[in-house]
Order: sequence, then C-alpha cells, then structure tokens
Amino acid sequence: MQIKLHLNGKEVLADVAPDMMLLDFVREQGCYSVKRGCETSNCGLCTVLMDNRPILSCSTLAVQADGHDVMTMEGCQEAAEEFGAFLADQGAEQCGFCSPGFIMNVLAMCQEMENPTDDEIREYLAGNLCRCSGYQGQLRAIHNYMAYKRREAKA
Repeated sequence: MQIKLHLNGKEVLADVAPDMMLLDFVREQGCYSVKRGCETSNCGLCTVLMDNRPILSCSTLAVQADGHDVMTMEGCQEAAEEFGAFLADQGAEQCGFCSPGFIMNVLAMCQEMENPTDDEIREYLAGNLCRCSGYQGQLRAIHNYMAYKRREAKA
C-alpha cells in the first residue's frame, strides 16, 4: 500500500505492507529516537506526535498515518533539547532510554495544558514508564520548564 504523510515537516511517499507498524516505518525513515520497548502499548517508548497529539507508534499501523503529520524527536530537536536540560538539572534523565517518548509527551502536554497540577501531569504521563527514577525529578523538571515557558511567553 502506498502512503503519503509529513514526517518531521517533510513529505514522505512510501510503499508499506498493510500490517507494518508506524514504529517500524519511522525507524526505516531514520527516526531512531522512536524505540521499541514493551510492544504492549504500556511503556511509552514509542511515542510520536500525530497531528500534534501523542500516540503509541507500536500499536498504530503505518497506513493509519496516511495523510497526517507525524513528528518524532528528530523533528523537534530544539524543544527537546530545551526540556532535556530541565530534566538533567533535576537529575531526572538517569539512563535516558525512556527520555524520547517522555519528552514527546511532555511537549504535547505543554501545548494542551497551561499550568497542570501534579495529579494532572501524572494522569497525562501515566503511560510513560521509567525504570531509573521515582518520577519526582521529572515532575520538578516539568513544573520548572512550564514556568520558564510562561515567563518566556510574557516577555
């Protein structure tokens, strides 16, 4: 089957098998930030943005992305690096394996929520598993980043 989509802002036209997962497709396109983890839609490592909404690429067929905009961390490197610095500042990056999927979700959350509570953040990020941290550093990093972005918007 042939699909056409925008991947990280660039039009991509490709032939894919009907059962190809979006995870495999974006990795074939060189987007190695998207990782395979649990393959049961539970860990969040494979998170990408489709039309600015986080989705799990391990449970989305590539053909479902036809006609859509798909963004991986490679397509939002500046914002990812900016938030990544906040994670590092709080010691919340640990091994970094979960960071790409986590960062994609945080960037989407920042577009949807202006000043979320800890409970709202936990609910939004419930599908992102980190084996290294206790999530407290990540929560601090998110609050600090969002406060920084609010100050930046007012300036």
